[in-house]
Amino acid sequence: MSHGLVWWSECVSKDVDKARAHYEAVAGWTFDEMPMAQGGTYYIAKVGDKPVAGLMSVTQLDHEVPPHWMTYIAVADINEAVKAAKDTGGTILREPFNVPGVGTIAMVSEPGGAVAGFIEPAEMPPS
Repeated sequence: MSHGLVWWSECVSKDVDKARAHYEAVAGWTFDEMPMAQGGTYYIAKVGDKPVAGLMSVTQLDHEVPPHWMTYIAVADINEAVKAAKDTGGTILREPFNVPGVGTIAMVSEPGGAVAGFIEPAEMPPS
């Protein structure tokens, strides 16, 4: 079970081209392009053949936020995780929603205000 692992990290940037060049130079990442249903491109950062992170433009979001890195934490049951977040003083910023082929995601802030995503992956590999 992968419950509790950092599952994915995603960079949301004002300048995707410069961000790609930065991470290519610093981390040696290569990028695959993936068209997004609502328009724009999502870039999958890879080390060799292994996907390691995502990159997208801040303009692709439907709300205004500064550039940032978002961490997604794997949970075995998204509804239980959301309930536990509420019970411990967290705030649900976006209720669970499904991303086909990826999993079910919720956006949550912990009691101190830091934001993370919870993800119940479509498939949880054995740990």
